[in-house]
Amino acid sequence: MRRVWLVLVCLLWLAPLPAAARTLLVVGDSLSAAYGMDAKSGWVALLQKRLAQEKPDYRVINASISGDTTANGLARLPRLLAEHKPVLVVIELGGNDGLRGQSLGQMKHNITAMVTKAKNIKARVLLAGVRLPPNYGPAYAGKFQRVYQEVAREQQVALVPDMLDDIANNGALMLQDRIHPNAEAQAQVLENIWPHLHRLL
Repeated sequence: MRRVWLVLVCLLWLAPLPAAARTLLVVGDSLSAAYGMDAKSGWVALLQKRLAQEKPDYRVINASISGDTTANGLARLPRLLAEHKPVLVVIELGGNDGLRGQSLGQMKHNITAMVTKAKNIKARVLLAGVRLPPNYGPAYAGKFQRVYQEVAREQQVALVPDMLDDIANNGALMLQDRIHPNAEAQAQVLENIWPHLHRLL
């Protein structure tokens, strides 16, 4: 009997422990908060469904808030990192900074600080960029776009150059405000992000 008990103990000791869920944290604005639609239709919810099939050891926390700027995101991030301890952080912010004509230098500072805080806890980072509408002028829009490129290069993190690529210029995939993608566009948003994200999983 004692021998059987010892064998069982050894088997339990050698058996692999179930993998703990790894957290993917999305910190964004209305583009990731499913603005104007049911939250289950948003690209982040679609991402969770895909991961459940392909990477079931991941869970997704969507900490996106409509209207958030990079300053808001930076202020919220320390608590989110401490609470969820993510292994991967998607930063999707900056659109509201640009639409409000805020300082691009400050925007870059805020995004860089967010990337640094995430890297400090050993999390991998994906930066999701957007483009401004054409009415903001090519000069400002170009400088805005370069902020994402510069942060990604300087901090050596992955970048989605434009998460609304082939969406923002298609009226059938946008809400009437011409700023937010509609429910039909969310699968394409995920497809724009997925190749960059998949390499980090």
